[in-house]
Amino acid sequence: MPKLSKRITGLLAKVEDRVYQPIEAIQLVKENATAKFDETIEAHVRLGIDPKYTDQQLRTTVALPQGTGQSVRIAVISRGEKLAEAKTAGAELAGDDDLVESIGKGQMDFDLLIATPDMMPKVAKLGRVLGPRGLMPNPKAGTVTTDLAAAIKEFKAGKLEFRADRAGIVHVRFGKASFSADALLENLKTLQETIDRNKPSGAKGRYWKSLYITSTMGPSVEVDVTALQDLEEDS
Repeated sequence: MPKLSKRITGLLAKVEDRVYQPIEAIQLVKENATAKFDETIEAHVRLGIDPKYTDQQLRTTVALPQGTGQSVRIAVISRGEKLAEAKTAGAELAGDDDLVESIGKGQMDFDLLIATPDMMPKVAKLGRVLGPRGLMPNPKAGTVTTDLAAAIKEFKAGKLEFRADRAGIVHVRFGKASFSADALLENLKTLQETIDRNKPSGAKGRYWKSLYITSTMGPSVEVDVTALQDLEEDS
């Protein structure tokens, strides 16, 4: 086991072995984000699902009301006038067969890929390259669309695509350490509601197993999911 630095050891000492109230957990994670850069705040949710079954898969999007605090490089695969539309809307990359070819060669200098429906037969051939990175466009995620301008605007403003991995765990960034605690709480609450709203039809038993939040370089803190869900009564 690697030796922990004095910084991490000191931060770990501040985290008690218990489940924290949502705002308390966020304040502690912010306090422990002591790196020399603006750390990203992430949520890690273990769900009671088995994604190997199609009716227990979770893949959707969330529009974080306070944004993510990060810039998103968007690539668009389309053709004709749609390419100009994508560029005008703020896409960093836009192309047709040339972009498909470059991606096939492993050139992926982007965080999100959007495609128009007519290009999906060609994009589908990139599954082996895009799939493992979670970059394959999907209609349910809003990344296969003819309204490129709206999609690009939404993702630039803080809309995120996420899905449960093979172990049924969701990993989502929901802000920066520089955000206020209230802003982070609003984003986390929106994420929780989105996960509940998109509960797979085949999910049985306890849906939420655990929720931890952490910063890029800090220790994780467990959040009381029930308390987070109950916040909707006050909103």
